[in-house]
Amino acid sequence: MVPEVTVMSRETVKPSSPTPDHLRRYQLSFLDQISPPLFMAMVFFYPNSSSRISTSHTTDISNKLKQSLSENLVRFYPLAGRVKEEEFSYIDCNDKGVPYIEARVKGQLSETIRDPLPIELHKLYPYELHDIKDLAVAVQVNFFDCGGVALTVLISHKVADGLSYFQFVNSWAATARRSRDGGGDMVVVGPQFGSAALFPQRSLAGFKSSIGMVKENIETRRFVFSASSVAALRAKYSNSVRRPTRVEALSAFLWTRYMAVIKEDINPNSKYIVLHAVNLRPRVEPPLPDHFFGNMSRFVMSVPVQASRNIEKEESYDVVNPMRDATGKVNSEYITKLREGNGKEHLDFLKGIGERSFRGDAIPFTFTSLCRFPLYEADFGWGKPVWVGSGRRTYRNLVTFVDTRSGDGIEAFVNLTEADMAKFEKDKELLAFTSSLSTP
Repeated sequence: MVPEVTVMSRETVKPSSPTPDHLRRYQLSFLDQISPPLFMAMVFFYPNSSSRISTSHTTDISNKLKQSLSENLVRFYPLAGRVKEEEFSYIDCNDKGVPYIEARVKGQLSETIRDPLPIELHKLYPYELHDIKDLAVAVQVNFFDCGGVALTVLISHKVADGLSYFQFVNSWAATARRSRDGGGDMVVVGPQFGSAALFPQRSLAGFKSSIGMVKENIETRRFVFSASSVAALRAKYSNSVRRPTRVEALSAFLWTRYMAVIKEDINPNSKYIVLHAVNLRPRVEPPLPDHFFGNMSRFVMSVPVQASRNIEKEESYDVVNPMRDATGKVNSEYITKLREGNGKEHLDFLKGIGERSFRGDAIPFTFTSLCRFPLYEADFGWGKPVWVGSGRRTYRNLVTFVDTRSGDGIEAFVNLTEADMAKFEKDKELLAFTSSLSTP
């Protein structure tokens, strides 16, 4: 439970040096264009690493964060600008800066993260996820009574994907450490821009990137899979051909449990589909580095089985293999087609899913994984975070996977309608493999 949060100050942090004139217009890519207009949000929790609980302690942290953020915005100069949503979107790199909010939290950090409720984490956000306006980044620093800190970073999905999100945060943290250590030999890797050259913008006539977003009647719950549970599920969904990955096994399990709990409400005329996010960087020829900035991921669709009341009797490979086959089709040929075509085929694919979902002809269930991402690397000089979490998302039937701090377990943040979640969170087979607790 997040206690009372009181905003203490609001200001804007600008780049430490101005953006050159020739970099004042940052063109967004086709993949940026079709990304949803919302913030990606994570909260990084840091315990008090010293015995100090004083105004000077808070001031020291605040000054270090603001100074290093200002320096980091020089590298990530588009994020200090303002997003212009036009037919061909771009960022006006005008150095207007990043909203920076500081708040006081009445309570202990350890109590907040003992058994966190995702919806409670929104108290630590500077803005609601859909309240994006023209911002690229927003920050809120939350100081607990114990001296601990919860750092919330919002980045617009119109300009970045998950990997780029963590690149920005970790670069900011490395900048803070470098400043503390007086420079030294530390090298801070900056972003590589150029996504618009790879995926030129297209006309989006008739397409709304906000399709599928909802603000009401969504519940989010966090389920923790220990290393032993992950191993057991990988064994459960293995076959003679290949052992499933951790994400494949957990995706199959959660989808199957979802179908089991809604079996009384299954529409035999609807198609129940699975969408999986795929990182394009390693699939481009030649492969792109992790620090290639922007939206560089796409969703692929698979149909595990035709849903029926006998869903629990279906073999596991009917879930895992279609997902694997769909992901395997995201190859150099797929990317070349995405880059060189007029985008119509992909837009039609996205619009088709949205329209069929609205009509009830298709019921999508979406998985996105941040596993193996550098989630726990953001050390600003007072140690790495003890927990990194996220709040309620603006989509139904959405699961986000993240590694536990130890790296051997997985946390699943599950978003369902209130009615579906009421049944899902009580499912005995689900609870046999999960916990809501993950002691930092």
